[in-house]
Amino acid sequence: MKVYSISIYSKDSRNEVIRLTAEYDLSSFGFFQRSTVQDIIMVISKAIAAGTKPGQRQRVEEQPYVGYVYSRSDIPLTGVMITDEEYPQRVSFSVLNKILDEFLIKFPHNDFSKVGTISYPELKTYIVKYQDPKQADQIVKVQEQLDETKQVMNRTIESLLQRGEKLDDLIDRSQEISFQSKAFYKQARKTNSCCTIS
Repeated sequence: MKVYSISIYSKDSRNEVIRLTAEYDLSSFGFFQRSTVQDIIMVISKAIAAGTKPGQRQRVEEQPYVGYVYSRSDIPLTGVMITDEEYPQRVSFSVLNKILDEFLIKFPHNDFSKVGTISYPELKTYIVKYQDPKQADQIVKVQEQLDETKQVMNRTIESLLQRGEKLDDLIDRSQEISFQSKAFYKQARKTNSCCTIS
């Protein structure tokens, strides 16, 4: 699971999409590919932000990327998160909601006109922190703990079943030995009865 970028967009008076701030984590790409990948992600992010109506959340797949977008209904502010296909949808939307809320606290709506002056270093922290979805969503964390517990229980049950099979094998062997010892005893009596010395 990988988060490649988080971007925040607004719309100007002409209803054009303006990127306010963005952060990228392209460390999984080769050095010479990074600028091209960043350009592709920028184009995808801007297109997704432009096509999202206020108050709407969307998941848009553009192979091999998945874009999650949340556009607030109260003000023209949109968050876009580009991830790989494995990143959970619920986590993506909760991260976007949190980032937009915190962005609005730091930058009131009237500051959006200063496009080149917005510096939001927290975005770098978020992109690093939320590479692990468990950091954003307690439900994912609990689900993972439940999965681990389930695996432990399955292993325990399997070992109990194996022990039961081994016990069944031992019982079968002991019964077989018991029959063999009875047959040996009868054979020994027959053999001894013909050879009695008086």
